[in-house]
Amino acid sequence: MTFHANTETFAGRPVVAVAQGEPLPDVDGPAAWRFEFWEEDSDDSEGPNPAFNAAFDELLDGVDTAAVHALVLGPWGYAAFADAPIVKLCEVAHRLPNLEALFLGDITGDECEVSWIRQGDLNPLLEAYPKLRVLRVRGSENLKLAPLHHPRLEELAFESGGLPAEVVTAVLDSDLPKLEHLELWLGVRNYGGDVTVRHLEPLLAGGRFPALRRLGLRNAEIADRIAAAVAGAPLVGRLEELDLSMGVLDDEGAEALLAGQPLTHLRRLSLRRNYLSAEFAARVVAELPGVDVDVADQQTEERWGRYTAVSE
Repeated sequence: MTFHANTETFAGRPVVAVAQGEPLPDVDGPAAWRFEFWEEDSDDSEGPNPAFNAAFDELLDGVDTAAVHALVLGPWGYAAFADAPIVKLCEVAHRLPNLEALFLGDITGDECEVSWIRQGDLNPLLEAYPKLRVLRVRGSENLKLAPLHHPRLEELAFESGGLPAEVVTAVLDSDLPKLEHLELWLGVRNYGGDVTVRHLEPLLAGGRFPALRRLGLRNAEIADRIAAAVAGAPLVGRLEELDLSMGVLDDEGAEALLAGQPLTHLRRLSLRRNYLSAEFAARVVAELPGVDVDVADQQTEERWGRYTAVSE
């Protein structure tokens, strides 16, 4: 399924695509460079991908790398070379001294199913780029993360059809003093999404990330249980935006959410793409005057059940 169009803006900058083998476009003003790599033939061997590395070097040779503040990586070839972008980015970190925003995996479902997008170990990458403020990662196959300290990271997002609990636990055990935006696409168990409410308790208790103001617990097959947990969570009192969209939230979950602590302090509440009845969707909006509430895109249960927006 197509779960996203390729992004047009990233980190507040227009995305400028770099066509492989063609001259670099002229850019006037700040931009996020978007690089993708397609390879016709592959021996499917593990290890570095020389062709990818050469193509990425060509990009770096054609721009003032000190002026590159945002980078978007689209498809990068065969799954056998899953670590190629991360390994290469670590290798050339000295050439990108001012990189502040990175999107790993701007790949649509037409290009690769989200459950097939393979990543790698993010810790060396975060260590190599101490100025990074925004990191967005799509795909969780082979994704690895250990608790870390990063003094500047403000926005962290994992887009996944099934986010492993060990990744979520590593995030919550990390020291991220400036983190303002955390977005977790939890997904479904069939694709590795084994996060439970218990894993989220340290976050919801409010003892993590003192700067956090925007939280997304999205694309969850346990959306009702998350809504019930959020209803009484101390963290919610200091949030400005709460996003529980793209999952299988129904009237039961929304009622638990409304029965909890007041949510009228929120600037925005997104329950978009849900299984709410029309009557209950209207009730949520009515009970939260002054809040930008999004309850659009109501789904109908299919023969085999309810589905998150993004899984396979």
